[in-house]
Amino acid sequence: MLKKYVFILCLAALAGCAANSAITGQWVQPIPGMEQQMQGFKLKKGGEASSINMATLLYEKWEKQGNTLTLHGKSVGNGQTLPFTESYTIQQLDGHTLKLLSNYGSVFTYTRPK
Repeated sequence: MLKKYVFILCLAALAGCAANSAITGQWVQPIPGMEQQMQGFKLKKGGEASSINMATLLYEKWEKQGNTLTLHGKSVGNGQTLPFTESYTIQQLDGHTLKLLSNYGSVFTYTRPK
């Protein structure tokens, strides 16, 4: 009985790793008003994050639990640096598209850069 329990726990852990590996990598979207330029973030294995083409929004960490993506970082501007945490509901995640729903009802669509 104990072997079955340990086996099920191992399968659950592997499923969680596979789900997180699907979201790792670079995700970008056009900059509003400058659609030829892209901005976004990079989600690295181990929970580290970084910003892409965003000097004032510095992502540092990320975590995914179920269909919730949480990003942590620092907002830099007007002579001050403030920590932030953003949580999103993942509406779509596949090899090319990441669609996030904010707590305020806004939907953000990111793609993997080519």
